[in-house]
Amino acid sequence: MTVNQALDKLLSLALKDENLKQKLLATQSSKEPIEDFCNIASQNGCPIDAGELMALNETMLNNILKSTNGGATYPIEDWGDCYDQFIASLQN
Repeated sequence: MTVNQALDKLLSLALKDENLKQKLLATQSSKEPIEDFCNIASQNGCPIDAGELMALNETMLNNILKSTNGGATYPIEDWGDCYDQFIASLQN
């Protein structure tokens, strides 16, 4: 299972299970939010490694920069954060 597939599955599960959703949202106030998020995901059958999540962030950011007309020279703040985007999806 790829990281994207695991995130999709986890989002689907969390939208159906209020307890899981609240656990994932609670990671925002955790001392180690990414690590706790990945642990909860893995415990629920969606194996996500913190390193893989960070690599996905980097890949997404690089692709956005390359797709900018003429090429961007610097990243825009808050681009490429899969964790924050996932949490935002749960809050809507």
